[in-house]
Amino acid sequence: MADLTQGPLVQLKDGAVRGTARPGVSAFLGIPYAAPPFGANRMRPPQPVQPWDGERDATAYGPTAPKGTYPPQYAPLFPEVVIPGEGCLNLNVWTPDPSATGLPVLVWIHGGSFMNGSGSVGEYDGSAFARDGVVCVTVNYRLAAEGFLFLDDGIANLGLLDQLAALRWVQANISAFGGDPARVTVAGESAGAMSVTTLLSMPLAEGLFSQAIAQSGAAAHTITRDEALMVGGYLADALGVPANRESIKAVPLQRLVQAASDLVVEVQTAPDPAKWGQLALSLLPFAPTVDGAVLPQAPLPAIAEGHGGGVRLLIGSNRDEARLFFVAAGTIDLIDDATLEAAAGAYGLPADGLAVYRANRPGASPGDLLAAVVTDWFFGIPPIRVAEARAGRGTANTWTYRFDHPEPGDNGGLGACHGAELPFVFGTIARDDVRLRIGNAPSQAVAGQAHGVWVDFITRGDPGWPAYDTARRATGLISDRVTVADDPGAAERACWDGIR
Repeated sequence: MADLTQGPLVQLKDGAVRGTARPGVSAFLGIPYAAPPFGANRMRPPQPVQPWDGERDATAYGPTAPKGTYPPQYAPLFPEVVIPGEGCLNLNVWTPDPSATGLPVLVWIHGGSFMNGSGSVGEYDGSAFARDGVVCVTVNYRLAAEGFLFLDDGIANLGLLDQLAALRWVQANISAFGGDPARVTVAGESAGAMSVTTLLSMPLAEGLFSQAIAQSGAAAHTITRDEALMVGGYLADALGVPANRESIKAVPLQRLVQAASDLVVEVQTAPDPAKWGQLALSLLPFAPTVDGAVLPQAPLPAIAEGHGGGVRLLIGSNRDEARLFFVAAGTIDLIDDATLEAAAGAYGLPADGLAVYRANRPGASPGDLLAAVVTDWFFGIPPIRVAEARAGRGTANTWTYRFDHPEPGDNGGLGACHGAELPFVFGTIARDDVRLRIGNAPSQAVAGQAHGVWVDFITRGDPGWPAYDTARRATGLISDRVTVADDPGAAERACWDGIR
């Protein structure tokens, strides 16, 4: 049992929490922002926390949301944390000083295909942000079927509702940690970034944050009601029960988690377009559904109409995102020209577009070329579309970036792949469990630049280069220094006009 007499004590709306302190950083872990989503609360919108008397131990991470395992090729690259317990709707706070006032706040929404991950992953330790004057919050939310099952029964997007509940908790409580509720930046990577751009488009999220960072995920990754009902039907079939919430809830939790995980592994390792339709390309069977209520419309058109227009936005991706999927699976060297042409065509890229990629990469293998095409379809073009939708409409500024580190030779061929930037942004490159992803000699200079860009944006509302407009398309390229490029990859970007 932790000794609760030593650490700092903070009084919240629901009760007191005692955390831990070391020079420059106080940490408060595993704080509930909503009631445990089990029993009567199972597969319902998040319910209020039951207030507590006395002091609550906030010295250790709380339970993680029920989840499966990553597909086997990715599991070693993204170490998971599994902490049992029902109180999984919790968050963690790192602060420079609980007695301060007016500090900027970062709220981090983790990635993991809406199926994996947690706010307790070691590389998301918020200490580096706290040392630089930022109150950092990392949150858990419900995943897969528990968070994103859609059955057209009046309940939808519970994972998004969890994120909203966490943001409301921040509004109500963050001043107790020295934070300013008017200076909240919500940020995320991958599914977390898709969540951020979705929140940006939602009336329910209005007023909960003033800035946003979307890293390697943008507004293209929600699913339609029909797609979501199809996934719900496949899940029910796999469980051998009718496709209604009560029947699915009655299945033992671990069996439900495994069945949902199996669907994700299937679509990510053997996507059959005849079965999955568009999801064979997006690879996300559990994702926010455009249900008409929680999420009234698809994010991109909503953003184009001005939703989230008052929120400053930093959005971008990594240079080699899709190399993760081809290198980790061991398939990048198995791709021949015929496979390249067929796959590029499946993503909508015409032959003359593929010729542009070839011309820009002399000597590249078919696998390298396909990785470049998929990088743009999945990760590179969607943030540009968000920036374009916001540009020139009287909205708050948008800044775009590309993270360009490391080189493929430094980390087993992965390069600046999906997820490579995370330890650099959080200042956690010294951790052994990120080595496979970022290499054995990660650059402290790159970490200083990437982390510094985020700190500048969170604290000053400006990452340090010109805001995006469709005339110049200024983009910050982040490596061991930040350089500004106008419309990098312009010819390839133009290949996707009218397609993506």
